[in-house]
Amino acid sequence: MLRTLIGRGIRVARLYPHLPKTTHNTLLTAHSRAKPILLQARMASSSSDDQASGSMEAGNNRLAQEKSPYLLQHASNPVDWYPWGQEAFDKARVENKLIFLSVGYSTCHWCHVMERESFENVDIGKLMNEHYVSIKVDREERPDVDRVYMTFIQATAGGGGWPMSVWLTPDLKPLMGGTYFPPHDRFGRPGFPTILQSIARQWGGNREALEQQSTKIIEALQAAVKVKSTSDPSPLGTEVMEKCFKQLTDSFDNQYGGFGGAPKFPQPVNFNFLFRLYSSPPGESEIGERGLKMCLHTLKMMAKGGIHDHVSQGFHRYSTDRFWHVPHFEKMLYDQGQLAVAYLDAYQITKDAVFADVARDILEYVGRDLSDKAGGFYSAEDADSLPAADETHKKEGAFCVWTDMEVRTHLSDTVEGSDLVTLADVFCKHYDIKTGGNVDFEQDPHGELKDQNVLIARGDVASTASMLGLTEGTVEAALETARRTLHKVRLERPRPHLDDKMLTAWNGLMISGFSRAGQVLQAPEFTKRAEQAVTFIRQHLYDPSTGCLLRSAYRNKEGDIAQIPIPIQGFVDDYCFLIRGLLDLYEANYDEQWIEWASQLQEKLDELLWDTENGGYFSTTDKDSSILLRLKEDQDGAEPSANSVACMNLLRLSHYLNRPDYQEKASKLFSVFGERLQKIPIALPEMASALLFQESTAKQIIICGDPQAEDTRQLLQCVHTHYLPNKVLILTDEGQTSSFLSSRLDILKTLQRIDGKATAYVCENYQCQLPVNSVDDLADLLKK
Repeated sequence: MLRTLIGRGIRVARLYPHLPKTTHNTLLTAHSRAKPILLQARMASSSSDDQASGSMEAGNNRLAQEKSPYLLQHASNPVDWYPWGQEAFDKARVENKLIFLSVGYSTCHWCHVMERESFENVDIGKLMNEHYVSIKVDREERPDVDRVYMTFIQATAGGGGWPMSVWLTPDLKPLMGGTYFPPHDRFGRPGFPTILQSIARQWGGNREALEQQSTKIIEALQAAVKVKSTSDPSPLGTEVMEKCFKQLTDSFDNQYGGFGGAPKFPQPVNFNFLFRLYSSPPGESEIGERGLKMCLHTLKMMAKGGIHDHVSQGFHRYSTDRFWHVPHFEKMLYDQGQLAVAYLDAYQITKDAVFADVARDILEYVGRDLSDKAGGFYSAEDADSLPAADETHKKEGAFCVWTDMEVRTHLSDTVEGSDLVTLADVFCKHYDIKTGGNVDFEQDPHGELKDQNVLIARGDVASTASMLGLTEGTVEAALETARRTLHKVRLERPRPHLDDKMLTAWNGLMISGFSRAGQVLQAPEFTKRAEQAVTFIRQHLYDPSTGCLLRSAYRNKEGDIAQIPIPIQGFVDDYCFLIRGLLDLYEANYDEQWIEWASQLQEKLDELLWDTENGGYFSTTDKDSSILLRLKEDQDGAEPSANSVACMNLLRLSHYLNRPDYQEKASKLFSVFGERLQKIPIALPEMASALLFQESTAKQIIICGDPQAEDTRQLLQCVHTHYLPNKVLILTDEGQTSSFLSSRLDILKTLQRIDGKATAYVCENYQCQLPVNSVDDLADLLKK
């Protein structure tokens, strides 16, 4: 399972495959000189089993004063933890000690394991306190710290994961690191205590050499991560499109959908690219049709699989197998936001209600389980939980899985119209529930899911109905009743940990999800929920005196929003994801204040993070001297990279605000990442989507009419029934000469209703078609 693989630190991704060979050599040479530490560690210890026998002492460390749920999880450890900050740095320098940096997040399975095995152990805590200044970082709260040292881990080891463990010199330069370390020496590998002791001895006896190595390592990384534009023109969209499509096709699983083998991640950025490819000229091409089929097949298989929570809605983080069956059970907000959009796009294109139902399912989950009363969205739910209230050891998936006996006990009623078939018969048949469980050893090598069932729909409602001799309507009703019943049963179980941290960036992704649902499904309640989230961010995560965003907000013990003495400033993804959310919200409620705020945030983003010398957006400002690398995100993964999202934002804003300079800035971004787009566009499918937008003709659709009138709403609804990823939608009315948009787009001042009716103007290349005021005529224009 991937948890095990990440825990052992094997390769899961390479962040910088394009690093020059000389850089790799420099890093590996410097890093290899640290390897004797581990070799000596193996020889120095016969067994550390006796050392790791302590129990957790009472009392709290400094993390008890923090707000991050992850840091608070470690507040009672016997380790003298410090948060990332000057107090810890000064202590390391004054005492001339190495820093042990541990980075993770509150719903991370192997972070829990390492805490339980090592950080709660009194003897290991004493070792750490004697020899190191130990710092704990929440990677979601401080992505800037995480990215610096993950870059080091990936460049030297070829892969990385969490928990991330890195040893630093007092001036914060990395010496060596890895991911999870076990508490005992086993199979010829040193355990965590052995490594701690050996590195401490090396630092005491060979300090100068280690400092020199760390300096060479950081200098090589600083040189390697510089991304700048070249004299080459921006890459051609057709070349990037074809190569990205080929790379995705080569990795596509034709049988079960998805890209690559196990483990499988949802990867919404791939759906976004392929849907846009389908809609781009020529829209009916073989490539476009193939891309569409790949997306639709994958989305359907995911919806049927165990990665989809059939009882309590939403999607788990990834599947450990190629069948989408047994997931890693944590649920992340960023997945819900992006997947909602993907299923809505699929519904717009196909009009298949299955996709709309899944989108509603996702939003129901987020609205119920990841929503704060103040309007923000929480970050995640854990994978691990107690199987029962009287147990003390958490298991992954315990909250979500079922035995055959449980299901039959709670679903014993017969279905309507049958005296023999029970709800359990229907549910077990449809979701592949078996007496001995439906999870095999390869999917569950640690035995946490023994005799349990992870719900997966192997067939469809029609096949279930046929096997049981029922009508499809009867089966659908039975399944709905069963799901509601089991959801109530599940709520009686111990709930998994909720990370109630509210991040601006992830809230931005979820705002896009709810806004797009408000548009596509014509559901005002979804638009209203997006408005509540935006209002929350403006109230709690925005400083109007500086125009800057903040990274995160938290609840206090009373459930109110806690005030943070020293708030964390927003990073590049906070700006980019929120700007996109604001643009999507405008196209759902047509309130110009959101376009205006988006434009202000774009200006602040350019001021703080644009590289005026080489182009591209840095992840962080240059104001924090503790961040040794200023990185530019160049990979679309579980989340799209901020530079990719910025490209699309700039192109959309250029049409809303009549800002051709924004188009030029987007072109600069394409040039900065041009080599990566040309060689491995599969690493940047979101940026490839923006490139398709730039090279296609943007369709500016302006509806002139009373926002409250029925004829206006009908025209807007007509627009939203079409999948138009290159549209720029504006609502105006006669006589609006002083609004925010009309002050920037002179055309808005001249538009009129025809015959007193709401009228649509469809414009491309600065030329408008003849205005129309019927839904049929508008539909014809949009299809061209």
